[in-house]
Amino acid sequence: MRVLAVALILASAACGSADAGPPLIPPDTTLVVASDPELRALAAEILPQLAQRSGLELREPVRLERRTRDDLERYLRSKLDEELPEERAERLTRSYHLLGLVPGDLRLRELLMAVYLEQVAGFYDPDSTALFVLDDQPAEMLRPLLLHELVHAVQDQTVPLDSITDPALDNDRRKAAQAAIEGHATLVMMEHVFSETQGRDLDVGRTPGFGDQLRPALDGARDQYPALASAPAVVSESLLFPYLEGAGFVLEMWSGGRGRGAAFRGLLPTSTEQVLEPERRLGSEVDEPTEVRVLPARGEVLFDEVLGRAESDLLLREHGAGAAALGWDGDRFALVGAEGSTGLVWASVWDTAADRDAFVAALEPHLGALPAEARIEVREVDGRPVALLRVGYDGDVAVALAGGHE
Repeated sequence: MRVLAVALILASAACGSADAGPPLIPPDTTLVVASDPELRALAAEILPQLAQRSGLELREPVRLERRTRDDLERYLRSKLDEELPEERAERLTRSYHLLGLVPGDLRLRELLMAVYLEQVAGFYDPDSTALFVLDDQPAEMLRPLLLHELVHAVQDQTVPLDSITDPALDNDRRKAAQAAIEGHATLVMMEHVFSETQGRDLDVGRTPGFGDQLRPALDGARDQYPALASAPAVVSESLLFPYLEGAGFVLEMWSGGRGRGAAFRGLLPTSTEQVLEPERRLGSEVDEPTEVRVLPARGEVLFDEVLGRAESDLLLREHGAGAAALGWDGDRFALVGAEGSTGLVWASVWDTAADRDAFVAALEPHLGALPAEARIEVREVDGRPVALLRVGYDGDVAVALAGGHE
């Protein structure tokens, strides 16, 4: 499920020792454009070392300003109107309801506003290439906030962030890119914090056991925000996935010696499967997702989207199937309006017939919990194993595949 790309400030955890990392760099006030002297001085102090830790080049000054809560609310509403207008939100909600992931009366836009307003302390806006800090933030929060958000400003000077999270891209691809963006910024932030706390410079990519400490530290963030904690899992997990799993993906790059900025220089993940299983992106053979099309024989396709590997895993977990969607290789669902009602068809393609059959066997016993009559069948399409789920739709469906796994 697509959510807006604004920032969470996540808790840090203690980490072990490591070899010394980048040397300290003197402040350079020419690197920051800001009308607020406190923000300008603080950003100028930490920005050069953040840029070096990120492995990316700081090519031009970073713009930095304060904004009010009212400014934030206006910004969020404008982004919602742009990325998730009312009709799209309603059809997306209906689709996820038919999959049993959200209640039918969920008001998605209102929920997202509540979640963001309770947790956003600042945000980097790629549209204006500026970083905004809320003016109600206590002084002690400014440093950790800037430690994360300034990394986004540096990233944006290498790869335009709005281009790799464009709403025109599918849900899974956007989420994978967001995982690289947030995972990278989170690691740079945490490494800097740990270095300052322990009084010596650390390289988390060479810190034994750091990955084992990472997830519990970040996962605890959800309990700090009531709206986030009470949201359906598909909403909360969509928002937290880039931090929880993205940091692990980027850490795999760092520890494998591929370079700190490698994700933004040709190794950006193109699916959440690659984020969850980094060897599918970083190994000798890249496993790109297969493009799937679903073509209902009757009715109008009102909305279609890619669920993705991460949300396929979530679907199984939410229905108590107790399995992961291992071997996922691509999917697409379509919300179909026919004869005064709406139904959903979802086709997924798998690496092997055994992977598909394991997924079908895990999900099929739970179809009775869906809000409309549902059935799942197995198919072969162009020699590839496919599972086709119908919920509240009994017409014929054609499935077409392109690219991806060979």
